[in-house]
Amino acid sequence: KEGPSAADAVNKLSEPALAELIYRYGEDDESRRIARGIVQARAAAPITRTLAFADIVERAVGGRKGARTHPATKTFQALRMLVNDELGELARGLSAAERVLAPGGRLVVVSFHSLEDRMVKNFITERADAQGRGSRFAPDLPPERAPSFTLERRRSTAPSDAEVTANPRARSASLRYATRTDAPAWDALETPALAPRAEAEWEKLT
Repeated sequence: KEGPSAADAVNKLSEPALAELIYRYGEDDESRRIARGIVQARAAAPITRTLAFADIVERAVGGRKGARTHPATKTFQALRMLVNDELGELARGLSAAERVLAPGGRLVVVSFHSLEDRMVKNFITERADAQGRGSRFAPDLPPERAPSFTLERRRSTAPSDAEVTANPRARSASLRYATRTDAPAWDALETPALAPRAEAEWEKLT
């Protein structure tokens, strides 16, 4: 059975939920104005066309204002992440990799926006016990929390100018990697609840 679509989210989520979704998943400071514009537009007629929706968002924020990207880009990102459960898929993928990688195996992840990159960073940093404990007298991790990865580089790797020239879509890419140890895998990674109101309303639609 197919689940609800982006059109369902646009036409059925409340204004506060839409604003929260666009702010948290789209990281757009204009989220309230966009949500208000969406709700006003759908009151006249359901929103069913992608181009019409993009125009609604553009009008809500007062035009493009010289921006390099369309003002609806972040809103579309938020909707895509919600519908595809992208953070949930990433959390499950990271946990699965931790379970199946053999000692010495390498986990390599390329992210394309900050929410994903932050989750990857926190995952490998915590499991490599590289987050710091504040004091050299802090106790060691218990055996079930022994470092399951070795973090060889703390900072992410960004694409070179040549790579971005050859592939402009790579400009937002962020690569992180870590090497699996022989320690047992930790508990499965939970998906962070970034937009609880939106996620709760979305759950009722599924």
